[in-house]
Order: sequence, then structure tokens, then C-alpha cells
Amino acid sequence: MHYIKMMSPVGELVIAADDEALRFVHFQTGKMAAREEPEWEQADRGIVKETRKQLEKYFAKKLRDFDLPLGPRGTGFQERVWRELTNIGYGATISYGELAKRIGNAAASRAVGLANGRNPIPIIIPCHRVIGASGKLTGYGGGLPIKETLLALEAPQATLAVHG
Repeated sequence: MHYIKMMSPVGELVIAADDEALRFVHFQTGKMAAREEPEWEQADRGIVKETRKQLEKYFAKKLRDFDLPLGPRGTGFQERVWRELTNIGYGATISYGELAKRIGNAAASRAVGLANGRNPIPIIIPCHRVIGASGKLTGYGGGLPIKETLLALEAPQATLAVHG
């Protein structure tokens, strides 16, 4: 496994991958706090390098859809939730209940929330796009300020009509 640290508008990120897939994006704060494991090698190459490039474009509002080999590891249920998260479009939000319906278990919104919170590849697997049924922002592994920043980044920008 190799990794890099990257500065971003949401703080320092640790990006880790093996030769097959992206495995982790960790924030500096929250439950998914940035860390590297002792056996990891620091190297800006391969999937890690491509992830950094795509994240830079995303934060510059020049990329909406990531194209990376993803390899999150979790339970079957968690992996089903994470796969479904990738179907939430840029700038869109859905509720935990809606996400539960989309995976075929409408009564599992609480379990969906727990799986969402354990997403090892946030931003790229867009768990920040899941909000409370009331429209309020609720829990986020990196903390609510990061979730707010990511949603604001993806919010449609008003365009001014120029008359001449």
C-alpha cells in the first residue's frame, strides 16, 4: 500500500491505494482522521497519483465524476450502501431513508447511516450527499463543517444574465 498527504479546501487528506484500487481517503479531523499505517510507503504514483489529480480538479470545479478503481472493504451490507452512494449525482442530495429504499431495505435507514459513516473513501464515494429527511445536515465522518463545504462546492452557481 502506498500513500500521499494532500492539502485541500477541507484540510489535509491522506490518500492510500494498492496496485489494484483506491482503498482510503482520510480527513485530518473526525472519525476518519488522517493517518498512515507504519507499513505504508509514501509514493505519489499509480492510483494515488491519479486520485490526487482528480481531487484537485474536483476542488477546482473542473471534475464532477471520478473515474478511479475503488476497493473499499467492509461487510456485504456496507459495500452495497457504498456502491449505491456512487449513483448520487454531483450536486444532488438524498435522505438516509431514500438511500435505504434504493438498496432494497426501506426500514434500514439507521443501518444505512452507520454504513455511510464508515465509508473509507469519502468525497469519491460521495457520502456527503446524504442528509437527514428534514433536509438538515446530519453526521459526517470528517465533521459537519467538511460536509457543508463539500455540498457548497457542488451547489449550482447562479449565473448573471448580461444584457447589452
